[in-house]
Amino acid sequence: MRRLRPPERPAASADAPGSDSSGSPRRKLPVVVGLGNPGRRYERTRHNVGFLVADELARRYGGSWRARKRSEVAEVGFDLKNLTLIKPQTMMNNSGAALAGYRAEDVIVVHDELDIPAGDVRVKVGGGHGGHNGLRSITNNVGREFVRVRVGIGRPPEGVSVTDYVLGGMDRDVKDAVPKAADAVEKILTDGPERAMDVFNRRD
Repeated sequence: MRRLRPPERPAASADAPGSDSSGSPRRKLPVVVGLGNPGRRYERTRHNVGFLVADELARRYGGSWRARKRSEVAEVGFDLKNLTLIKPQTMMNNSGAALAGYRAEDVIVVHDELDIPAGDVRVKVGGGHGGHNGLRSITNNVGREFVRVRVGIGRPPEGVSVTDYVLGGMDRDVKDAVPKAADAVEKILTDGPERAMDVFNRRD
């Protein structure tokens, strides 16, 4: 009996998933991790501005949040690629536990920053944790050389502890910085962290 030849597979289009317009494999996007504490009591605290930035990105790209292990995760499309947004649900001090299996170069972290004026946004690659327990946990789990989008919350006034300050209500300047921080994440994803630093770290 005559054997049938299997049908030929069509050649992959240059615009097919997994390649760019030149036919080369597309660069895998890092995951974007917004830091915060889970629970309604923390929703509008300064420490949770990373969650708000992740929410803003999910809103822009039509993502919806669902539970996955120790995180809430939203999968969205960005520049013809899949982008994963993560909000760890482990409490801030154990944020790194939600990133098991990731490497530092796979991660962009959005977090509050005491040493930047309230409402300013800066981009940084690598460095220490500066006393930020969420960054400390991530550093211990994935390494130091991840990209950071730092949203300034300013220093506490005299007589207010750092803990009380970061867990206090978010200032208008910090809330207003959320779209700018989301813009910074987009710039990192499209043009890389160095170009993002050129744009967002300028001091007028």
